[in-house]
Amino acid sequence: MKKILLTMLAMVACGATHAIDNNTVEIVYSGTSATVTIADNISSYVSCSSGTSSHVKLVQASDFAGVDATTSNEDGEIIYSLKGTSDDGEFYLEGSYKCIVELNGLDLTNPSGPAINIQNGKRVELSAKKGTTNTLADGANDDYNGCYHCKGHTKLKGKGTLNVVGNSKHAIYSKEYIEVKNLTLNITSAQKDAIHCKEYFYMESGTVNITGAGDDGIQVELKDTYTGETTDHEDEDTGNFYMEDGTLSISGYGSKAVKADGIISLTGGTQNFDTTDITENALATGIERVKAEGVTDDGTVEYYDLQGRRSDCPKSGIMVIKSGKTTRKVVIR
Repeated sequence: MKKILLTMLAMVACGATHAIDNNTVEIVYSGTSATVTIADNISSYVSCSSGTSSHVKLVQASDFAGVDATTSNEDGEIIYSLKGTSDDGEFYLEGSYKCIVELNGLDLTNPSGPAINIQNGKRVELSAKKGTTNTLADGANDDYNGCYHCKGHTKLKGKGTLNVVGNSKHAIYSKEYIEVKNLTLNITSAQKDAIHCKEYFYMESGTVNITGAGDDGIQVELKDTYTGETTDHEDEDTGNFYMEDGTLSISGYGSKAVKADGIISLTGGTQNFDTTDITENALATGIERVKAEGVTDDGTVEYYDLQGRRSDCPKSGIMVIKSGKTTRKVVIR
């Protein structure tokens, strides 16, 4: 009875009128209003304080630790499904557990701040559903750093398209890492960086088109203490930029195509930008910066990766160089 009552209260407060799949919160925008529907099984974990306003404000309970997984949601996370159109709206979410924000044909502009504002320090998956086109735009607000503003980690995924216009600061901002897979991302303008993140940036696949950034195309900062590259980038904080596949196009920027506090590693994919117009810095203690062709010592130099494996040819990134009795770490570019 208590669960049913909580569900009914959530539906009345947020204007919901129909049942939806488990683990899902559906938000449908229409002008200056929005309908928020919360699934029965998570009604005690998600609260809505915005009523039927298009400025949707949701809080995911701090004691939420996942729900039973389903075939479409293996980790038992809450899915926030956004669709519809508003030129005066936003999606605001607080929480302390990873979640999925699913874009399913969304056209959302917030004239007074971020279009999507995630105040959650965990991993957030922002996914554009296959076959959909989604657009985000923001307005000036010095309290936030991006049209998409996330306090935690961001995985940009999906086989749909996401268009972003950054009218205030950065177009996409994540206080921790950003990963890109499959998504088609078009950033058509940004007052500052088109994409700005901390810890690391990793492009596994997909298509990213950046034009009209007032500062850098992509900037990656070290967040806290340098960790060095880790397996699968787990708990990594390097300030590194990695591109393994996909297509990255950057033009019309004000400063650098890519800027990183760590190294910039371009090991695959297509780079449609001036790859000499980049800035990288070695932050690890004791690591020097050298050019591969300049590392010689009468032909006696040996190269090793960080796992101690010998390499016949120096590769871009951090390597160990042994020359006689001297061993040192360098960043090779």
